[in-house]
Amino acid sequence: MSYPPTGTYRSRGRFRASRARRWLIVVASLAALALIAWPVMSYYEIPPFTDKGDPVSYGHADGANGGKPADSRTLMPTGPDADLRNAGTRKDGSTISVVTLDGPKSGFKGKVWVWAPKEYTSDPKFATSGFPVLIALPGGPGDPSTGNYWIGPFTTPDKKTVNLQDSISQWYQEGASKPFLLAMPILNPKPDDGGLYWDGSDIPGQEKMGTWLTEDVPDLMKANFRTLKSRDGWAYMGSSSGGFASLKSVLKHPDKFKAAVANGPDIVPDSPLWRGHEKEKAENNPEVLARQLAAGKGPDVYLAFQYGTKENKTMIDSVKKFTDTYGKGPVHTKLWEIPGGQHNAGTYLGNMHDPLKWISGQMEGPTPTP
Repeated sequence: MSYPPTGTYRSRGRFRASRARRWLIVVASLAALALIAWPVMSYYEIPPFTDKGDPVSYGHADGANGGKPADSRTLMPTGPDADLRNAGTRKDGSTISVVTLDGPKSGFKGKVWVWAPKEYTSDPKFATSGFPVLIALPGGPGDPSTGNYWIGPFTTPDKKTVNLQDSISQWYQEGASKPFLLAMPILNPKPDDGGLYWDGSDIPGQEKMGTWLTEDVPDLMKANFRTLKSRDGWAYMGSSSGGFASLKSVLKHPDKFKAAVANGPDIVPDSPLWRGHEKEKAENNPEVLARQLAAGKGPDVYLAFQYGTKENKTMIDSVKKFTDTYGKGPVHTKLWEIPGGQHNAGTYLGNMHDPLKWISGQMEGPTPTP
């Protein structure tokens, strides 16, 4: 039997070792790239690095503190669980989710986006505490084709990129806001075609968008989150026609909602769909509702207004007139002018720190678990 020279074995051994090292380097490099790329690919929702569309549960504190509420003001989730699906994950790990809600009281079926801050899902001291809810309403069409733009992001006049969720988290850390749960529903049942909109109201013969916003959407939040039983944990925020709906909802239902931030809002209902329904139109007029609230001596409501100085003068004059005329007694109003501000969500959110701080000061929750 003949044997190859011993040097051949050494050469082949070196070759195999070298090839193994190269493969290890390749595998390690790929793993490192994957670790670097994963959060980026996930953030931009590039398959398969995304959990968008996956079922979402915000946790019902089952078993925590025996599943008992932190105090008598807290309402534990009433159920049933909604089919919430991931619509986007924030950089802090919090989740925006979406559900198609078939409103049992309004009969309207539409999408609602929801978000809970990290304090709700991860902070042990709030594990069984009720959180305040902010229902954020868009302006413009606000219909199923366009959704709810408060999901963001927006560009502010000073070119900063912002969104409502991150802003609330930051302002809470600064002591300027409650850690609100967010509900961001559809505002209108159809596109704004030729000036068609629903004023966030139950207009006779139309979809009951008032009931949708003030009954079905709050009930969704109560079913799936720890909320507060009293109106001190419920507020609205909106812009343009969503600002009108926010303002009107609080004034029409002061027993359920305590505060609103109305950005560049209409002050009176003016949808062409009201034609022939003057009685119902008056019942949804913030001026009429404010007079009735004052005559009944409460309960107190808190209405923050914002508008930009470059906005429509008629709207600006209407807001000033409303605050001057009705901002007394149980109707508490506060107005912020945004120098150079225009009629858009980026302008409003970029300046919402102070209005949200003001209404947060009137609201409750969450209370740390004993």
